[in-house]
Amino acid sequence: MKNALVISLEKLSEEPYASVMCYPRPGKAELQKRLKELRKLRVKALEFSGEKQVFNIPVLGKGYVGIVIIAYVDGEKAALKVRRVDADRSGMQREAEMLKKANSVHVGPRLFGVSKNFLLMQFIDGDLLPKWLENRKGKAEVRKVLREVLEQCWRLDEAGLDHGELSRAPKHIILDPKDEPFIVDFETASVNRKPSNVTSICQFLFISGAVADEVAVELGGKDEKAIINALRNYKSDRTRENFGNVLRACGL
Repeated sequence: MKNALVISLEKLSEEPYASVMCYPRPGKAELQKRLKELRKLRVKALEFSGEKQVFNIPVLGKGYVGIVIIAYVDGEKAALKVRRVDADRSGMQREAEMLKKANSVHVGPRLFGVSKNFLLMQFIDGDLLPKWLENRKGKAEVRKVLREVLEQCWRLDEAGLDHGELSRAPKHIILDPKDEPFIVDFETASVNRKPSNVTSICQFLFISGAVADEVAVELGGKDEKAIINALRNYKSDRTRENFGNVLRACGL
């Protein structure tokens, strides 16, 4: 990535990197605890790059719970989610459990490790779905990718895991260089809610919003009434047959 800054663990105690690691309230004691956790996760260095910024330092992502940075583990890149000091949760273990459950049905970036303040996972180097659609490769490729996204959502539904954010998912689907889609960010996922991944992603991809409009153009139009009817039937009786009807209604 352009303007990437690769910083060894030893130099993370220096500013401004120390402040990034304990965002938004830096503290020496907290920093030392976090550096110890990184060593246990076998992280050797961090790469500061991306379109977001924290204290004028580029990062991959920034949210209410954490900051996402590229980490180097055994010479390979990984994605490291750093818990914000002011996050509304005391640790990253619950999110790790949700990601682990998603992984069990072959969904999401692979979980590599977790500690109180860090979630270490597979780094997906690619484009978010809206950007990928702008650089689309034709109707057949769009159909193939969207079908795979829905299949992943079906598997999550079957596993009883609700992602929770797929009805507004511009940042939750990443396409790698091989055009393989990954559903990411399971921080609000739950096994205690009725799963609605298929219905939520269809709302985003086929019914309303800018992405749905773009998809309709790519696929040659849509029958919104048919999609809504198919989703209604699927919601009341979540069978593979009804899921197949959803796929057909969506033109997949």
